[in-house]
Amino acid sequence: MESLIGTTTDQAPANPAATDDMLATQPIGYWSGLVHVAVTRHLRDAMARLDVTQPQYWVLNRVNGGPAAPSREEVVAQLTYLADGPHEIARVVDQLLHRAWLRIDDGQRLHLTDAGEAARARLRELATEVRAVVHKGISDEEYVAALKVLRTMVANVEVDGASGNPV
Repeated sequence: MESLIGTTTDQAPANPAATDDMLATQPIGYWSGLVHVAVTRHLRDAMARLDVTQPQYWVLNRVNGGPAAPSREEVVAQLTYLADGPHEIARVVDQLLHRAWLRIDDGQRLHLTDAGEAARARLRELATEVRAVVHKGISDEEYVAALKVLRTMVANVEVDGASGNPV
């Protein structure tokens, strides 16, 4: 095994009550998973109060966000990796068409309606409000540092396809 640069710290069991001096021993998977679940739940609860789901927000943003109007298939292909299952995004497109937040043109491209754009803008405001709650007490510098650490951890364990071998 190649030598690791820096200090190697023994892994301790996950402990939600770990003191600051114990945090270096805590498992990143536990803490990143806890953050994911808590933040996602908070955001989805806030969206539910507006009768909207997070996947609906993803679709509205994707339809709005490209240089050209996407097809249904493109939206599904681009967002399925985020979804809870392989059919969720297609269902969301159907929901948004039914709600008249999306329309399909003659070329089978999706577009936001005025109501869809109004919903997307309101959801963006809501996401900004939720972000403020999540980031309370965290400076931009601390946030950037945390994301850099997480990005490095991902790069450290990325694998080339199914082989499981580090790149």
